Amino acid sequence: MKRKLMVTGYGGFVAGSTVWQALRDGGWDVYALSLIEVPEEREHFHCLQFDLCDAGKMKEVFQQVKPDAVVHTAALADIDYCQNNQADAERINVGVTRELAGLCADAGTKLIACSTDSVFDGKKGMYTEEDEPVPVNFYAETKAKTEEIVRDTVPNGVVTRLSLVMGLPVLGAGNSFLAKTFDAWKKGEQTKFPENEVRTPADVITVGRAFLEIAGGDFTGMLHLACSTRINRYTMACEIAERLGYSRELVVATDSNAMPGRAPRPNDASLDNAKAKRVLKTPMQTLMSGLDLVLEMKKAQEQGG
Repeated sequence: MKRKLMVTGYGGFVAGSTVWQALRDGGWDVYALSLIEVPEEREHFHCLQFDLCDAGKMKEVFQQVKPDAVVHTAALADIDYCQNNQADAERINVGVTRELAGLCADAGTKLIACSTDSVFDGKKGMYTEEDEPVPVNFYAETKAKTEEIVRDTVPNGVVTRLSLVMGLPVLGAGNSFLAKTFDAWKKGEQTKFPENEVRTPADVITVGRAFLEIAGGDFTGMLHLACSTRINRYTMACEIAERLGYSRELVVATDSNAMPGRAPRPNDASLDNAKAKRVLKTPMQTLMSGLDLVLEMKKAQEQGG
């Protein structure tokens, strides 16, 4: 009998990639929860459309599905929107996680919750799982709260801090910086990337593989899912452009913390992935090997794989 995997936030590219990989893996019946998108059901794939903030509906669906594991990717992730609409950010990011964590705890269900490198203030970089969060914007504050909720509520819960996720949409469009960048470069348009922001960008394929391994395994606690390349976002974009045959002149350096009207960003929020390398069989990639995985996935999906 296949295990049941529930994935929230379907329509986002991280959830879409995770669902796609789970179906290819063959060991899961997948239940995708979406606010806006309900594709046709197929074998071992079910999509349920409702507002996750509806606690009654969430409980009803959860009790009907009885998932073995939940990958919780749904969130309000626009940093500037969260800063200016804090009630919405609190309700969606914190409130939904609290409800879902309670359901998982009561049922003994494994919960894999997505957090972010943005929970750190960016003053030192290469943060480990033992470093305490110091949020510099409201979005990061909500994610720090969700980490506490999962840690304190779900005995077999896992918090995964994701570095800047690099990928292309497979199932669901989502908010992929790479897709937007590729579209601009194809048109010969310049793209702006902050030189002050140092990250360890994780590719979406590795993230999905790690989710599935964690969902089917015994690991609990905190884990950083990040690549092994520490790099600022401007240089990252330049290297990706060169790898794909575009001119570096299409990439323009900016300073995200010098732009008026924006919430502050951590400068160096790079994550140390040594623990992930130690406890997971899923390999952590470099920037370029992760990009190769993303391109291979997109090609396989387009060919009907």
